[in-house]
Amino acid sequence: MNWELFFDKWLPKMLDGAGVTLELLAIAVVAGLILAIPLGIARSSSKPWVRALPYSYIFFFRGTPLLLQLFLVYYGLSQFEAVRQSWAWNYLRDPYWCALITMTMHTAAYIAEILRGAIQAVPTGEVEAARALGMSRSKALLYIILPRAARIALPAYSNEVILMLKASAVVYTVTLFDIMGQTRTIIARTYQAELYFFIAGLFYLAITLVLTQIFRFIEHKLRVDMLQGR
Repeated sequence: MNWELFFDKWLPKMLDGAGVTLELLAIAVVAGLILAIPLGIARSSSKPWVRALPYSYIFFFRGTPLLLQLFLVYYGLSQFEAVRQSWAWNYLRDPYWCALITMTMHTAAYIAEILRGAIQAVPTGEVEAARALGMSRSKALLYIILPRAARIALPAYSNEVILMLKASAVVYTVTLFDIMGQTRTIIARTYQAELYFFIAGLFYLAITLVLTQIFRFIEHKLRVDMLQGR
């Protein structure tokens, strides 16, 4: 192992890959949350026709692998002439945007189910109290149900973020230089597969540790705020 070469050449590449991974993860989980909120609300509806579309969406994205979904977006959409002639082709021909779109749609399905469960776990007494105070259904949803559901869903949401971090390793298959993409490139030049896969694992572990501590801090703050509000 040439440590001077590692620190001068290979470590900066690994750090660049970590930056790509974190950027994809951050955008996907935030955009996925925004997309998941209406899906989760619709899934918790008592009306079957309202639940039908989000159920189909969630069933597909939870029932198929992320890698398959990535290939469908990256390779599949390019087969349609209408897509290649549209404005969307400026983005869909770029592996970065294909990976970001796929990750967002994938995680949105899981987050929507987390929100559905959290909404249904909100105590009925709190909802009835809001209605008794004269709140409309939409106001009760906005000011009572969703904030309460957010606290309930936070632990499961944090798990989903970490799962998406690990799942993001598949984006190297569409030529993105994330952690795994940079690792495979370095291995092709050094032939030290075991060493650099181990280093890649350390990167993922370090990011997971940081994310875990961040969410633990948020959960603690929310718990303290809730106790002080009583």
